[in-house]
Amino acid sequence: MKLCMIGHRGGHDKFVWDGLARMPHVRVVGISAGTPEDDVAALQTHCEALGFTPEVFVDYRQMLDQLQPDVVSVCGPFELHAEMAAEALRRGIHVICEKPVALTLEQLAMLRTVYTAARTKFQGWYAGGLHFAAFMNLRYDPAFYTAWRAVRDGAIGKVRLINTQKSYKLGHREAYYQDRATYGGTIPWVGVHAFDWIYWFSGETFTSVYATHSAQDNQGNGSMEMSALCHVTLSHEVFASASIDFLRPATAPTHGDDRVRVMGTAGAIEVRGGQVYLINATTEGEVELPVACERQLFQDFVEHIEGQTTALLSADDVFAVTEACLLARQSADEGRVITFGG
Repeated sequence: MKLCMIGHRGGHDKFVWDGLARMPHVRVVGISAGTPEDDVAALQTHCEALGFTPEVFVDYRQMLDQLQPDVVSVCGPFELHAEMAAEALRRGIHVICEKPVALTLEQLAMLRTVYTAARTKFQGWYAGGLHFAAFMNLRYDPAFYTAWRAVRDGAIGKVRLINTQKSYKLGHREAYYQDRATYGGTIPWVGVHAFDWIYWFSGETFTSVYATHSAQDNQGNGSMEMSALCHVTLSHEVFASASIDFLRPATAPTHGDDRVRVMGTAGAIEVRGGQVYLINATTEGEVELPVACERQLFQDFVEHIEGQTTALLSADDVFAVTEACLLARQSADEGRVITFGG
């Protein structure tokens, strides 16, 4: 299987490298920075470490046409994600894309349309059909995966309420984080994971959102928001919240502090500090569950294409969660409740 890679922004292409180590039949045949301003040195270094000698292109479209890969990884400039992914999909190439896959609702609508048309056009090319996914990697984190499995297996009954937290250290941020046009906002960039947990754990659909965000005290990072809070309503009157920030102290032991608390009709489950804690009628107080996830994001993506499995993350999931983030950002900008489909 031939893989091409576009760009290195965001850093989540590390999941491609991890997956490649498990799949010797997948090889990197081409790399491109995506734009003349970006550098492919990091991609070349990774390729050399794995024994690949890919062709290097300035124009990613030329790469796609000349090499005709089966799969492309898109990690170019955030504002070009939708365009780059669409170019590959139109050629019948499977795409795994850095999140968020679109920075505007218009970009997202275009990408959805292109994917739907391409999936029909290239039906039958691959066992699993034309596949599109994003680097929403926390579905594959052992703690979150373990908690989701427990919820899916009925450990807490029907899900009624979800609280999520994404707290990061600010650290050094490149110039493109300082402008909404090239960053997209903290709700879509960081909050996409929280909205994905809400969607994934609940099994419901988004119906409305009210959000607030603030760029105050962002240490000179332009319009970049440092904090956000979102209240989400889903089908069947399930409620959820997302607390999102870049306020985690530099002295904290880890870069991020990710948490989920899910309340059901028969119990509660929490993920905090990389562990999972459950309380229900069968437990003696709060018990800690052993955490594990045998699946890996990029391997799951490839094996879905090959028809060996059904991936944890579908194109429809990516589109639904991205739309929710973009509408939450709109709600925060406009100071009003946004209704989905309204």
